[in-house]
Formats: sequence, C-alpha cells, structure tokens
Amino acid sequence: MLPNSLSKQRAGVNRISEEVTTEEIQSLARELQILRNQIQTISSQSSEYAITVEALSKQDPERPVYRSLGNILLEVDDRESLESELNEAQEALNEHLARLVEREESIRKKYEEMAESFERA
Repeated sequence: MLPNSLSKQRAGVNRISEEVTTEEIQSLARELQILRNQIQTISSQSSEYAITVEALSKQDPERPVYRSLGNILLEVDDRESLESELNEAQEALNEHLARLVEREESIRKKYEEMAESFERA
C-alpha cells in the first residue's frame, strides 16, 4: 500500500511541475507579446522622428518652423537646436529599441528551450 501511495504522490508532483512549466511558458509568451508591441511602438516613434528631421532639413530656411507645445504652436528661432533635440530623441529611442530587441531574443530563446523541454516530458 505504501508504494502505491508513493507513486500517486510522484504522479502529483509530476503533474504540478508540468503545470508550473505550462504556466511559465504561457508567462513567457505573454512577455514576448508585450515586448513585440513595445518594439513596434518604439520603432514607429523612431521612424516619425526620422521623417520629421528629414522634413525639417528640406524646409526653406526663410519659412518659419513651429513646434507643438501642449495645445499651442510656437515658432522656433533656433532650427539647429531643434534638429539636435530631435536627433537626440531619436538616438535615445533607437538605444531603447536595441535593448528591447535584445531582451526579446533572450526571452524567445528561453521560451523555445522551455517549450522543447516541455514537449519531451
């Protein structure tokens, strides 16, 4: 009778470890989805900055340039300063994007390893 209860106990432990693994895999999948959404958002923002900098460089120097501040538009006196700020902001986004992509790759590898391990079990 004791060996039977031990095997039931082991089966319960195996089931629990499988459930935990399933939960961990699902958690990683959710985290991957969140990261992909963040990567897409940051990538779009970076592209918007690039388009803005390009448009600013093509703008006739004699024509005024405006910057949005809250609900108002303010005329920009120093275009070079504005262009520098835009470039710095784009650089910061690109650095953040690189870290997100690196994190995504790391989690994807971990997810694949766990999924493969789970399938073998």
